[in-house]
Amino acid sequence: MVSVTIKDVAKKAGVSISTVSRVINKSKPVSLEARQKVLKAIEELGYKPNEVARSLVTRKSRLIGVIVTDIGHSYIAEMVRGIEEIGRMYRYDIILSSSYGHKETEKKFVQLLMGKQVQGIVLISEDNNDEVVEEIMDMDIPFVYLNKYYSSAKIPSVYISSERSSYNMTKYLTELGHRNIMYVTYNKDEKYSVEKLKVDGFNKALAEVNGNAYIFQGEGFQIEDGYKIGERVYKMAKENSITAIFCCHDEVAIGLMSYFYDNNVKVPEDISVCGFGDSKIASIYRPRLTTVREPYYDIGAVAIRRIIKAVDEKEIEKENIYLPSQIIKRESCGKIR
Repeated sequence: MVSVTIKDVAKKAGVSISTVSRVINKSKPVSLEARQKVLKAIEELGYKPNEVARSLVTRKSRLIGVIVTDIGHSYIAEMVRGIEEIGRMYRYDIILSSSYGHKETEKKFVQLLMGKQVQGIVLISEDNNDEVVEEIMDMDIPFVYLNKYYSSAKIPSVYISSERSSYNMTKYLTELGHRNIMYVTYNKDEKYSVEKLKVDGFNKALAEVNGNAYIFQGEGFQIEDGYKIGERVYKMAKENSITAIFCCHDEVAIGLMSYFYDNNVKVPEDISVCGFGDSKIASIYRPRLTTVREPYYDIGAVAIRRIIKAVDEKEIEKENIYLPSQIIKRESCGKIR
């Protein structure tokens, strides 16, 4: 089948090729009569504009580049879903690349995306990526950086308030009667780490009820990291009459509860456990995990809307956007008996 060209449309409509181009690209005014002739010819011939050629004329590719650590992570998949669905509403497509945490790969993807003439970039990372962030910001295109582990006021992003969320979860534990509570953290002293904010919220809530706050330095954010520290966490809990443990991420909480299950420690009868994030496994594991729900879909949706506003409306939002979080109350936390 021979594809219909802009020349064919011009011939059928009885106008010049430049007139057809103006109608398609909305680049210059065209008389109503000529416009109607062109649109009728396009419909009758079934002409579809070449988007690559069109982007060269309009300088608008309607493409947004998205670089992620790993699309296999459920929370990242939720963010990408928000980006893609809202992008589609505004007739933007995304080009998705997974870096698997390699900075050099991320830099390579930045160059690749710029070669594709993307109009904005969303970087979803789990690392403290100063080099990559600086490289993207030097490109002078709309950019949003999403990272659940690190934050910086200087980089455009969409967050929840980590301090407020941690405060609210700790306050919920105190309302259940807990006064000796442990917070399991990791890398709280690293540059830009949100863990410092979460520890501040935790301490503030316990101070209001004259409770005792205990901080345990973990070994990572994954399930195996939570399991690995189980023995030391439980020993510290027994020595200090700790009745509830608040973990910095759901995966750590699930690992810790798995250790407790294997060692006949009952949750929440012997000790309450809660997490942060509301990952998929939080509602599947038994007992189901009480946690802070981060609105991952909404974070992705707001991120791309921010980029689209910068592209279409030339409206640059300089302030970071903070979305509300929610305490999800499940069976892993109980009242003090």
